[in-house]
Amino acid sequence: MNAGRSRVEIPTRLLVHALVREDGTVDAGELYTVAGMLGMTDQQVRLCVKRLVTEGRFTHEGRGRKAVLRAVTDATGSLAPDADYVRHAYRQDRGLAPWDGTWHLFAFAVPEARRAARDGFRDHLLRLGAAPVQGGFYASANPVEQLVEAEARRLDVLAAVTFLTSTDLRIGTVSEPGDLAAALWPLKEIAERYERLAGLAESCLAEIGGGRALSGAEQLTMAVELAAEFGRAMEPDPLLPPELLPRPWPGSRARELTATCWTRLLEARLEGGDSVPLPRLFRLYGDVLG
Repeated sequence: MNAGRSRVEIPTRLLVHALVREDGTVDAGELYTVAGMLGMTDQQVRLCVKRLVTEGRFTHEGRGRKAVLRAVTDATGSLAPDADYVRHAYRQDRGLAPWDGTWHLFAFAVPEARRAARDGFRDHLLRLGAAPVQGGFYASANPVEQLVEAEARRLDVLAAVTFLTSTDLRIGTVSEPGDLAAALWPLKEIAERYERLAGLAESCLAEIGGGRALSGAEQLTMAVELAAEFGRAMEPDPLLPPELLPRPWPGSRARELTATCWTRLLEARLEGGDSVPLPRLFRLYGDVLG
């Protein structure tokens, strides 16, 4: 790894999942090499592999660096992007998903006796990018009603949920859409995550174009770091329409740099003539960002 690039913190378990190949295997030698580049010790890797095998997530064949792990189920979900979510972000960046000025509002009053369902429904709203306006009342700038209703039905709380829309939302004296967005969502923290992603992508692009051919392990390390940082930036992003965000918004630039970096990584892999099977990670992100 380039000494000038800041190390990205990646849990060992996440690394194992990221290196699962299309045939469901993980090469232990590759795993230990990439782990070392990320600052992990062999002992960390051994303990993590042991836990994953004990949990029934992987089987283990062979010893040491010559071993092969085999995923019992699809183990790439922890780093795989939600394709529709990410594609929507890029559509927004290209101006293909303009805001119509409508706020999508949800109110619910689930009794304490059904606390688990109430908490689950609230968490689902937050995952969809809605923000709390006040107790039991949430706002979204995106039309997520179908997803909200589906979860309410699953939890059997639909009768306790109110759906409405508004074009003139006001909180106290705040009514301008951009000001409302700044009040409801932690835009500064979201922007800072994207700044970190952009910095990493720029560093990776400089390294890829630096004139030195990257080894397969270096390419994998870079891919895992980029995927992990992309996920950290995207996961808490409510994907507010550009009309509600400060300009320039670092999310758009970070996503563009990430897509460029990912394309260059794939090209470098192909140009190097490496016949070793690629991790699923390359296909998953290549499909979405390519």
